[in-house]
Amino acid sequence: MMNFLRKKKQYLWLFLYLLATLGSFAFGFDPGKEVFGNFTQFFIEMVTFIPFLFIIVGLFDVWFPKEQVEKHIGQESGIKGILIVIVLAMLQAGPLYGAFPVAYILYKKGASIKNIFIYLGAFSSLKIPMLGMEIGYLGIQFTLARTLVSLPLFIAVGYFMEWYLKDKDFKINKM
Repeated sequence: MMNFLRKKKQYLWLFLYLLATLGSFAFGFDPGKEVFGNFTQFFIEMVTFIPFLFIIVGLFDVWFPKEQVEKHIGQESGIKGILIVIVLAMLQAGPLYGAFPVAYILYKKGASIKNIFIYLGAFSSLKIPMLGMEIGYLGIQFTLARTLVSLPLFIAVGYFMEWYLKDKDFKINKM
């Protein structure tokens, strides 16, 4: 076993996790059992969500030509492009890790870095299902105030990241 771990050091974290989990169950350590339960629940969510996400991302990649994406949310898209990515982010559902493959495809298709960062920010906090729950729990005034504060910040971060990354040359894996 130790010889295997020496060869596969990247699996050391998995071995330590399994060892800690077994120890938690053997010694009745409730926080360790809770961590295992949370991990299992998250793992099942990912395994059921990720395949559908990649199917949708693949369809987006095939159905939308690069020229259209560049035209609508590319470098020269302006306010229209910002509004499109905000609406796109608001209409989607799912956890934040679901936004990264979409952001990759948008970048690969020619979306501007500014719009990609705005999309990620809006996806993280402006999804319609999430806004509905937030209104239900915290009220409409809080939701409007948070949205009116966070949205300009996401747009500012998008412009800043575009400025900061303007001279960077990212290599895109053409798959």
